[in-house]
Amino acid sequence: MSKSRAEAAAGAPGIILRYLQEQNRPYSAQDVFGNLQKEHGLGKAAVVKALDQLAQQGKIKEKTYGKQKIYFADQDQFDTVSDADLHSLDANIVALTSKVQSLQQSCRLMEAELKELTSSLTTPEMQKEVQELRKECVQYTERLTNIKAATNHVTPEEKEKVYRDRQKYCKEWRKRKRMTTELCDAILEGYPKSKMQFFEEVGIETDEDHNVTLPDP
Repeated sequence: MSKSRAEAAAGAPGIILRYLQEQNRPYSAQDVFGNLQKEHGLGKAAVVKALDQLAQQGKIKEKTYGKQKIYFADQDQFDTVSDADLHSLDANIVALTSKVQSLQQSCRLMEAELKELTSSLTTPEMQKEVQELRKECVQYTERLTNIKAATNHVTPEEKEKVYRDRQKYCKEWRKRKRMTTELCDAILEGYPKSKMQFFEEVGIETDEDHNVTLPDP
């Protein structure tokens, strides 16, 4: 055992006695070890030994429940509390609980406000953003002015004519493609070579050869 661990074990009874008196509530050896180990560096064996020693000396009380032992401060050392004092303590607890809840609510509001402020743009960032938006406004204004000043606008009649012509030509495209396909299929029924070889010999180029797709109707 190292010197620091040995010193901690030697002082364990005093530390544990003071802890149980201050808390004035029952604890198991595991509870005491878990609550004091980090702050005081007490080992589990030292805690168990100190609790047994304090119980044997009558400085604390020990109760056994099944296989587990519970330790707590000797209640005889504490003054008897009257009913009036108990009511006063209960009222104080209620008041403090209400105060804690109010403070927690205030903390939540301040945390929400802090989060909002943290996610907001700083003044320099906002100034830069305004400058960028003003530049975009100037560009859009110039573009709109040029569009309004243009003389090559398409009239609704011209637009409608373009759509009609497109439908006409696409219809003719489908018609001719269907006729060509039917004619080729008829020839290929008696052709001794493959379809690809036939197209190469005749010089037929398909839409797929030029990555062209027939528009939807």
